Amino acid sequence: MNTVSPIRIAGWGVVLMGLLGLAPIAAKAQESPYFITYDHHLEEPGSLEVSFNPLLGSPKSGNKFRGSWLEFEYGAKAWWTSELYLDGQSTSGDSAIFTGWRWENRFRPLMRERWINPVIYVEFEDINGADKALKEVVGFDSGRDTPANAEARGEKQRELELKLILSSNFKGWNVAENLIAEKNLGGGAWEFGYAIGASRPLGLAASAKECRLCAENIRVGAELYGGLGDRHDFTLSGTSHYLGPLIAWELPNGVTLKAEPTWGLTANSHRSLLRFGVSYEISGFGRRLRNLFR
Repeated sequence: MNTVSPIRIAGWGVVLMGLLGLAPIAAKAQESPYFITYDHHLEEPGSLEVSFNPLLGSPKSGNKFRGSWLEFEYGAKAWWTSELYLDGQSTSGDSAIFTGWRWENRFRPLMRERWINPVIYVEFEDINGADKALKEVVGFDSGRDTPANAEARGEKQRELELKLILSSNFKGWNVAENLIAEKNLGGGAWEFGYAIGASRPLGLAASAKECRLCAENIRVGAELYGGLGDRHDFTLSGTSHYLGPLIAWELPNGVTLKAEPTWGLTANSHRSLLRFGVSYEISGFGRRLRNLFR
């Protein structure tokens, strides 16, 4: 059976971002620095962001792996952002495969900035058991479960994922909490998880001139996330949890670079994960696309 390498997916992502880079206008919106946690900032209406997020994983048992997702985020409305993800992975001593896709939608019911800003998240996933993007951790997900790709890809996971996102800005800080509920539409119980993130720019005052290394363009913070069991056993026992510092650097041309080393905190977690991210945002994409087809 033909497989799709995450390296090839990366190539597609780089080519696509290069083509988008030919566009004349790049947006400078507030970019979330998180990999797992969501805050209340949505994509600007009509803007498209393309990002590639590779992951290097070191499990406590089994071979090292490289997961990835290619992400297309579009601001449909001021209160609605929609995203498409394409996932892939390769495992040392095994194979490289395409593991599926996800369609995510986030809705902000209250547009005015408040002390706590809620966002509703709904996602449909069509992935297989070999997926190693680790975009969220729920239930009793374990880093000890490392079957061969040929076996794992036969496990279909068509799932519905819901999140309640609560996010606050205070004196330059963003603090966000995500409560996660996920269910396999083929059967099984609801599984639960969480993600918590906090971040802050190194500087709050904007520079008079455009610059690359301005303190306000660099954000630092941390994420904590993990599983909370399922409907029959809501617990921290026997679950996986991860903690890691992060850094994000927004460039004036619309490119954002991110990195996050993460360590497993429990016996069921992977030993360590190292995440990277590169994204490019282009404003007015929806308008230009409509004009192209008129």
